[in-house]
Amino acid sequence: MSLAARVDQVDVVDGANPAPMQELVESPPPSDLPDRETVQRIVDRVRDTVQDTPGRSQLSDAKLRSLVEQQTTAALAAEAANLDRATVTVIRRSVADELLGFGPLQTLLDDEAISEIMINGYDGVFVERSGRIERIESGFDSAEQLQLVIERMVRTSGRRVDQSSPMVDARLPDGSRLNVVLPPLAVDGASVTIRKFTARHLSSSELVERGSLSLEAARFLESAVAQRMNVLVSGGTGTGKTTMLNVLSSHIDRRERVVTIEDAVELTLHLTNLIRLEARPANTEGAGAVTIRDLVRNSLRMRPDRIVVGEVRGAEALDMLQAMNTGHDGSLSTLHANSPRDALRRLETMVLFGGIDLPLRAIREQIGSAINLIVQLTRTKDGRRIVTSITEVVGLEGDVISTADIYTRIQGPDGYGPLTTTGVTSRLVTMGLDDSEAHL
Repeated sequence: MSLAARVDQVDVVDGANPAPMQELVESPPPSDLPDRETVQRIVDRVRDTVQDTPGRSQLSDAKLRSLVEQQTTAALAAEAANLDRATVTVIRRSVADELLGFGPLQTLLDDEAISEIMINGYDGVFVERSGRIERIESGFDSAEQLQLVIERMVRTSGRRVDQSSPMVDARLPDGSRLNVVLPPLAVDGASVTIRKFTARHLSSSELVERGSLSLEAARFLESAVAQRMNVLVSGGTGTGKTTMLNVLSSHIDRRERVVTIEDAVELTLHLTNLIRLEARPANTEGAGAVTIRDLVRNSLRMRPDRIVVGEVRGAEALDMLQAMNTGHDGSLSTLHANSPRDALRRLETMVLFGGIDLPLRAIREQIGSAINLIVQLTRTKDGRRIVTSITEVVGLEGDVISTADIYTRIQGPDGYGPLTTTGVTSRLVTMGLDDSEAHL
């Protein structure tokens, strides 16, 4: 959605009786918070002027932003005598956020130190910064203002959210993931969760520097990807599965043809022969949905060397396993599980979701022959995201899938120790130390 369309759709909430923010926090609000009535008055004036500008709909985003800034400066001129320079700067930024951005959330979205934004009703705004959750004092004046910002965010992705469809997953223009749940499903007010998109992704060497990986384990994973092992990244919510998937994908040969399949596009693979597919939910009539399973099946007709599934969570598990077993070696995916053994059990369960009547042994044979490695991630109490084990799937022994830990961490009373080798030699991956060093 263009900025011009966004300006047309901005509605300003009446700020005559704003909620007393001082009562919502322990400390008084910071002095750089602008006066809401002043901001809303200037927003009204600038919006009316911009809407009356001839040819406004043909303006580029840059020219529209310049026009809004010029009109804001003009609108502030009459009141600048009563305002200091710092306050004028804050008001100008707030007006731009209201007209061209997402209101009070825009500053949080622009803050690179924030990885997640969580809103529990208009008066409860939390962020995750450097792995820790904290409450912020600046927020919304009312539930109505929050609702208007929600509608503006959802419209940018062509989705809708209202009483007839009170839940939505969407993607913001910068690629951030958006989840919204409206009342009455969200009892205490609208719930908004934004997983921010970051254009810069970590490398193997940076993970080593942070202690998330050991140097030897990083070389092992690079060799595994280069040798086309099928790798499953497992972990709980917020443990860094997508980050690890990006790191692993960075070791794919640039000459290979890769298809990525995601619910919401998050992977950034710098490959020349890359196709990115994104699932689509049903429309308001309940039709038109395109599932991850549909995309996995279709990807097999696109001549991929590898398939990368952002997250497997349902019946598409069987199709993914079959793809791994039929010439698409080196495929990658993630799933939610707390241990490698739990990951294998979840795969079994998800295959059964497909409604195909297969004996459990046959399912386990598929899993045992398709999955080569499981990289297990954990989030520590202090917010660090670490690899706790790298496990090789050996195969089926009797009716049980046999595994062997190649690298693991020992957990003690004070937390996790370093990631070290178990002494078990991989049957599948041959370490290429010289090649690995060239990339680290």
